[in-house]
Amino acid sequence: MGWQRQVLVWLGAVVVVAIALYVLRPILLPFLMGMVVAYFLDPVADWFETHGLPRLAATSIILGVFVLLFVAVLILLLPVLGQQIANFAENLPQNIGKLVALVDTAGPNWLKEILADTQANIEASLIDTAKAAAGWIASLLGSIWSGGLAFVNIISLLVVTPVVAFYMLHDWDRMVAAVDAWLPRDHAATIRDLARQIDEALAGFVRGQGTVCIILASFYASGLSVAGLNFGILIGILSGLISFVPYVGSITGFVLAGGVALIQFLPDGDWFRIGAVLAIFVVGQFLEGNFLSPKLVGDKVGLHPVWLMFALFAFGLLLGFVGLLLAVPLAAAIGVLLRFALKSYMASPLYVGQGPPPDDGKNEK
Repeated sequence: MGWQRQVLVWLGAVVVVAIALYVLRPILLPFLMGMVVAYFLDPVADWFETHGLPRLAATSIILGVFVLLFVAVLILLLPVLGQQIANFAENLPQNIGKLVALVDTAGPNWLKEILADTQANIEASLIDTAKAAAGWIASLLGSIWSGGLAFVNIISLLVVTPVVAFYMLHDWDRMVAAVDAWLPRDHAATIRDLARQIDEALAGFVRGQGTVCIILASFYASGLSVAGLNFGILIGILSGLISFVPYVGSITGFVLAGGVALIQFLPDGDWFRIGAVLAIFVVGQFLEGNFLSPKLVGDKVGLHPVWLMFALFAFGLLLGFVGLLLAVPLAAAIGVLLRFALKSYMASPLYVGQGPPPDDGKNEK
C-alpha cells in the first residue's frame, strides 16, 4: 500500500469519527465524563497496583472515594453558588452604576472628564457586555441540558458516568494494549511515539493543570470568603476553574474581585480589606507560577493559550458542552500531529531540495 493510499485511509477514518461524534453528540456526555474521570485517576490506580493491590480493588476504592467527595462538594457548594449567582445577576446593573460613580468621584481629573462625556455609554456598554456574558452562560447551560441530555436525564448522567468510569479505569491498561496490537507494524514505532507525546500533553493539562485549577479555586474561594467579599465563593471558583488559560483566570478574578471590593468597602474607607482582596490574587499568581505549575505541570502541556482558546470556542460551537470536553484532547492531538508533519516536511526533499547532481567525473579537465 502506497503512502498516498494510507493517507486516504487515515483521512477517511478521521472523517467517519468526526461524523459519528456529531451525530451521537446528544448521548456522549456521560461517556466522555466517565473517560475523563478514568484518565484522571489512572495513575492513582497504577500506584495502588504496583503496591500489591489488585486492579479491581484499587478501582473500587479510588472511584468510591472520588464519588463521595464529588457528591459532598455538590451538596455543600450548589446551594451557596446558586444563591450567589442569582444575587450577582440581580445586582449587576446597580453595581456597575456604583462602580462607574466611584471612579467618577475618586478617579483622576482626566478620567473624570472622559466619564463626564461618556458615562452613559460606558454604563450601557458594560451592562450589554454583562448581559452578553450571562446569555453565553445560559446558552452553555442550555446546551448541557438539551444537547448532552436529550436522551438521558440528569439521573442517568449521574448513574452512567460512574459506571463508565469504573469499567474504563479497571480495563485501561488492557485497552491500551489492545489498541497497540492493532497498529500497522511498519509504523507502530512512529505511532507509539506520537501517542506518547499526545499523552504527555493530555496528562500535563488534564491531570496537572486540572489539579492546579482545583487548588487555585479552593484558595481563591476560601481567601475571598475570609476577607468578607460579597460573591467571594463564586468569584474564587470561577477564577480558579478558568486558570487553565494562563493569566486569564487571575486577571478575570482580579478585575471582578477588585470591582466588588471597591463597591463594598470603599464607601467605608476600608482600604485594608480592599488590599487583602487584591493580595489574594497576587499570592495565588505567585504560588501558581513558582510552585504549582512547575511541580504539577512542568513543560508537558505544549498547548499555546491562543490555540487552546480557539479550540474551546470552535469545538464548543460545533458540539456544545461535549465539544468543550473534546477540545483539549483534540487540540493536543492536532498540535502533536502538526509538529510531526512540519518536522517530516522539513526533512523531506520538498523542503531541502534534491541536492547537487552527482559528480560523474565528466566535468574534470
